[in-house]
Amino acid sequence: MGFLGAQHAILQAPLGPDLSCPELVAAVSNAGGMGFLRAPDQDRTDIVKKLIQRTRELTERPFGIGVVLAFPLPEKTFRLILEEKVTALWVFWGHFPAEKVDECHQAGVKVIHQVGSVDEAVKAAQAGVDAIVVQGVEAGGHVRSEVPLLVLLPAVVDALKSQGYNIPIVAAGGIVDARGYVAALALGAQGVCLGTRFVATPECIAHPLYKKKMVEAGVSDTEYTDVYGRLRWRAPHRVIRTPFHEQCKNELPADGTESGQPVIGRTTIYDRDEDVPKFSGKVPNSSTSGDVESMAMYAGTGVGLIHEIIPAASVVKGLVEGAQAIIQQLGSRVDTSSSGERLTTMV
Repeated sequence: MGFLGAQHAILQAPLGPDLSCPELVAAVSNAGGMGFLRAPDQDRTDIVKKLIQRTRELTERPFGIGVVLAFPLPEKTFRLILEEKVTALWVFWGHFPAEKVDECHQAGVKVIHQVGSVDEAVKAAQAGVDAIVVQGVEAGGHVRSEVPLLVLLPAVVDALKSQGYNIPIVAAGGIVDARGYVAALALGAQGVCLGTRFVATPECIAHPLYKKKMVEAGVSDTEYTDVYGRLRWRAPHRVIRTPFHEQCKNELPADGTESGQPVIGRTTIYDRDEDVPKFSGKVPNSSTSGDVESMAMYAGTGVGLIHEIIPAASVVKGLVEGAQAIIQQLGSRVDTSSSGERLTTMV
């Protein structure tokens, strides 16, 4: 199935603040999926332009860029994205009005809205977006939903169908392999979005210890919490239960933030050197130094199914070929004369 110009409806989530580097995005797009950069939340058009230009040097395939609507979208950043005519703008955690969607369409840019509830999905459809990503509570990083994907996804599918909307729906949250891909298709999605699985690739600039912790994590080794990064964005998120997290998660007062906490490391995000206080929400990238093991390590529940660091292209290939094999196996067990054909065309 083609998806907004990509060969496969396999999306790499915008990973903040800078883990969605051009090398990762291009690798996913070159493999037939669609990679997404993550725009800085600040007014940094210089960085946005560099990210887009560098990605274009690495791929001629479709790719996009994501913004978090919890922070005011700088008008200059929005205009630059439209001027650069990336394939798609990914918006998350807030309302993106029909007027903005129309501006994107006039510039030839598609809009993908990630949602965490049925109401959000309906509002996004009403605004005229081109695709909707449904995020379940199993997702890593900042999590909008409070409902498991197994329930939320079909609820969104049913709600949009009942109102006459025919918008591609992409499933996100806990999906790391072909089995999750096929399950999402069976629930009514037309594609899947992966974040955690793409962090555990050589192209991603996440810190090596962060990737190691992912490979070592078991299926119950993540927690839905709100203790990291409260000063900037008090929003629920899912992290790996590292020894630090288990020992120290209750030290922060319920109304407290990382302000005043000791500095445990340093990092460079894009071109700026920054301190990393204890309980900061800054995820460790390849430049990070200090007590990296005590920093936030975002991951979805599917991390327990990740056992090795593999290239992004191998992730995409494994999803496609694995899904096709599973569907064929299922077809030999049950009568899927129509549904089996439909699923096969999706992958």
